Amino acid sequence: MSLDVSPALLEQAERGEVDEADFVDCVRTSLPFAWEMISSLVAQLKVDGGEFADNQTPPPDEQARGQLLRALASDAIRGALQRHFGVRLAFQNCHRVAVFPLDASVDERLARFTSVRGQLLNQSPELRDC
Repeated sequence: MSLDVSPALLEQAERGEVDEADFVDCVRTSLPFAWEMISSLVAQLKVDGGEFADNQTPPPDEQARGQLLRALASDAIRGALQRHFGVRLAFQNCHRVAVFPLDASVDERLARFTSVRGQLLNQSPELRDC
């Protein structure tokens, strides 16, 4: 199971309406490594400005790597995080998370980051098993 869903949140889902803030809180508590990485990158982007902020340090263990994979591979989780933080998320190599502002002026940089070329240039033998 990727999220620790409370009985109350599960009841919301069973009724059909889920409060997104409750869902985001579930993500925050269930995936603390992923949450901390994304929130720190959002803070870095706000402080430093620029086109994006990214992490290039591999997670400390497989549990942390799994949290990043679950957070960014799930459309629902990824979308909720993007709306919560007001950013666009990009992901490479099981650890390189990047946050981009919603501003259209960085669309070209985001496209380069998420391109096939960008993916290939971000490869290394150390990351082969990630």
